[in-house]
Amino acid sequence: MAHDPTAGGAAVAAPPNRRLFAVMTAAVVAMLLAALDSLILGTAMPTIVGELGGLEHLSWVASAYMLATAATTPIWGKLGDMYGRKGVFLASIGLFLAGSMVSGLAQSMGQLIGFRVLQGLGSGGLMVGALSLIGELVTPRERGKFQAMSSAVMGVAMVGGPLVGGFLTDHLGWRYCFYLNVPLGLAAFATIAVSLKLPKKRSQAPIDYLGAALVAAVITSLLLVTTWGGTQYDWTSPVIIGLIAVAVAGAFALMAVERRAVAPVLPLTIFRSANFSWANVVSFLFGFVMVAAMTFLPIYQQTVQGASASSAGLLMLPLLLGMVGTNTFVGQLIAKQGNFKLYAVVGGALLLGGILLLSTMDTGTGRLVPGIYMAVFGVGLGLLMQVTLSVAMESVEMKDLGVASSTVTLTRTIGGAFGVSLAGIIFNDRISAGMGTEGGATGGAVNRLSAESLLKLPEPVREAYEKAVAEGTHWAFLTVSAVAAAALAASWFIKARPKPPVAAPPVAAPADQVGAAG
Repeated sequence: MAHDPTAGGAAVAAPPNRRLFAVMTAAVVAMLLAALDSLILGTAMPTIVGELGGLEHLSWVASAYMLATAATTPIWGKLGDMYGRKGVFLASIGLFLAGSMVSGLAQSMGQLIGFRVLQGLGSGGLMVGALSLIGELVTPRERGKFQAMSSAVMGVAMVGGPLVGGFLTDHLGWRYCFYLNVPLGLAAFATIAVSLKLPKKRSQAPIDYLGAALVAAVITSLLLVTTWGGTQYDWTSPVIIGLIAVAVAGAFALMAVERRAVAPVLPLTIFRSANFSWANVVSFLFGFVMVAAMTFLPIYQQTVQGASASSAGLLMLPLLLGMVGTNTFVGQLIAKQGNFKLYAVVGGALLLGGILLLSTMDTGTGRLVPGIYMAVFGVGLGLLMQVTLSVAMESVEMKDLGVASSTVTLTRTIGGAFGVSLAGIIFNDRISAGMGTEGGATGGAVNRLSAESLLKLPEPVREAYEKAVAEGTHWAFLTVSAVAAAALAASWFIKARPKPPVAAPPVAAPADQVGAAG
């Protein structure tokens, strides 16, 4: 008998077979495309602006994609819970590929921004769709290896994104940063369409349109606050205060609406699980620290240590290997032993220790020592990423699996947005203070000064600038270390293993059911 995906409790399936592994690999490839596209354009943007113009709208190429992705993530998760994960996941892949194609054909900056919104709308379903498939098809004991693959995607994208973007732009043109998605996405689409057969499901409950609109409004307002605050608008400006008011009012309205909705897009009942709630708190906090560190580490490496853009990506390898290695070997231990609290606390401690060590870097720090610091930091990230996802997926019934995975992903995304905003404020303040009025223009162009262009500056100015960047990195990392300490404290409240929700026991599915007719 095929496993009923509407039943409560954790998924139970036979050990993975080749067809299941192919489906999961295709799902992870789709996740990689979504993560990669948020980073691959960084090194391509100067060329894009040179061809399309519209320098004043530059930041919106990335922001539009991020906002659309974050705002639709919980909605895709709920649609998968209601109407079946396969069809919803394939729809998100198709929308993402359509957005990728038209983005590559854009003839103006305005078109590119609009097409990036379309691409982001599809991207919101890629991550949550893959995680939900892992939760539905794989037993908790086997889940570790597949969750390791999905978590490793983040590290690969963060390190490989700028490298791939630079290579494609130099050798094929910036449009291939988008066209690259098409063959990989089509392969993932075809694999899942052919190999995955799940029981058909269609909810009779009405779609919670008002809840979905409120979720999108709250998320968009929060992300715009972190994007615009202290840069385009002063923190006390009417725009920022208005956005904060919208976010707060929207959150209260959302809670009222979701309590009455027949099929709420964000069921408040899932937060009755203390473990689920604490997993989301930790996810927000470590996302805050992770994105802040990964944003300013390359700036430090290129400015203070004189690394090129490509070399800076390679210098991040210890962090990537620490994170991926942890997910590969420890992820399966977490799944088998279920001692979530132990791994959460150890991860929180390593996260805090790693960011404190990174905050000690200065102009005299060589390249070897930061590599060791990054490895410690990466192991902490890997542990927390794995634990929060595992706890979230095992704390809810199967019918809420999509919402659970999308929520923990969303909290990490929002945490990252706040982290890079706060760290950026501290960093830029120290740059301005270190350079003084004479170097203000230089300090404002941090991301546009490469290692080669720094060598052309007068030596006193260059030395002052390098010292200011090192000082800015120090204080930015020291500030977010307080958030890392909060993540460690929050991890103490995660229980060893959540009690499974009370529901009808699931029925095991044969391994060959993955490819059988639903």
